[in-house]
Amino acid sequence: MNVIVVGAGIAGLSTAWSLTRRGHAVTLIEQGPIPNPMAASGDHHRIIRRAYPSATGYGRAITEAYEAWDELWADLGESHLDARGFLCISRDPGDEAEDYLEGLKAGGFPFEMLSPRDAAERWPFLDADTMRYVYVSSEGGALHCRRIAQGLAAWLRRNGADLLENTRVDAVDAGAGAVTLADGRTLSADRIVVTAGAWVTKLFPDLTSDLTTYRTAVVYLEPPADLKAAWEAAPVILDVGGKTDGYIIPPSGDGGLKFGSGLHRFASANADAHRVPQPGEGEAIRDLFAPPMLRLEDYRVEAVVTCAYTFTADERFFATERGRCLVVSACSGHGYKFGAAVGRRVAAHVETPDLAGLVSWLRAEAA
Repeated sequence: MNVIVVGAGIAGLSTAWSLTRRGHAVTLIEQGPIPNPMAASGDHHRIIRRAYPSATGYGRAITEAYEAWDELWADLGESHLDARGFLCISRDPGDEAEDYLEGLKAGGFPFEMLSPRDAAERWPFLDADTMRYVYVSSEGGALHCRRIAQGLAAWLRRNGADLLENTRVDAVDAGAGAVTLADGRTLSADRIVVTAGAWVTKLFPDLTSDLTTYRTAVVYLEPPADLKAAWEAAPVILDVGGKTDGYIIPPSGDGGLKFGSGLHRFASANADAHRVPQPGEGEAIRDLFAPPMLRLEDYRVEAVVTCAYTFTADERFFATERGRCLVVSACSGHGYKFGAAVGRRVAAHVETPDLAGLVSWLRAEAA
C-alpha cells in the first residue's frame, strides 16, 4: 500500500515508522525541517509519566506506550528516554497533584510519599512551608524529542521511506487520496494520514468545532550555582500543586532546566502567529512557580520557546476519517508520551480499518 503521511511531529514520524516496518511504501511530508522547532514536538524534551486521574484511562495506557517506545529504541539502536522518575507536589486540597495520586492508587502503580520537610531536604529548591505533601515515582522521566526525531528520520531513510522536508501541503483531496503541494505538484496514494498538529485546521477548517489551537511558551532557566547539582539529580516535576498547572523538566539530554505552565496560553487560530517571545515573558512564566520554588529571582532566563497545540474540550486525542484520509490530532498538551504507540495503532488501522476501535484507544476508553 502507498501511504502519504502529512506532518512529521512525533505522531507522523511514528506512523511512518510503523507503516514502513509493515512493508508499506511511505511518503512523509513536513512543512519545515525534521525536527521542526515550530512543531509541538520540536522542543528538546517532554515528560512521560504514569500519573493521570483514574477516570481518564491514560495511566493504564502508558503500559502500551512504554512497550512501543522499547520497540522503537530497538530499531534506532539506542534509547532516548531519561528514566529519572517524576515528582508531584500538592499544595491545596483537591488540586491536580491530588487527582494524580488517586489515579496512582487506583491503578496500583508505584509511588513513595514524602513529607514537605523530607522533600525540601532532598531537593533544596523546594519551600517546605508551602507544600501539603510530595510523592515520587520511578515510572516516568524525560523523552528527548529532537534526538527521537533525528533518529526516526534517519531510520526511515535507511528503510526506503521518502521524506519531503520543507514541503508544505496546501490541500487534501480525501476522496481522491491526493495532496496538493505549495509548489503546485499533486501526489496520490492509497491512503493519507494527516498528523499536522496545530496546522490541521488549515487543511480542514471545519475541524475548528472540535479542535482549539492555543499558543503557549516555556522558559529555560539557569539556576543558582548552589542548586545546580540538586536540579541535575532531580526527577521530572509533573505538577507543582495549587492552581499553577506547572511542570518542570530538569536538565536532560540536550535540554536545560525548563518550566512550563498551562496558565500561560491563549487561543490563537493561526499556529504561525505570535511565535516571537515577548519582553518579560520568560520571567512571567518563571514567577508562576513561587510557591513552591524558592529564590526564583535568582534563576536567570536563558531562552523562551513558543509552541502551538490543538486541544479538545475533554483534553483527549481526536481522530476522524474522510474518504481515504485519516486525521489524528489534539495532543492537548500531553500526547508526546504516547507517540510511538499512536504510530503503531494508526498503522494497524490503515492496514485493517477499525475507526471505532482506534478512536476508543486514542481516548483511552478501553485501556
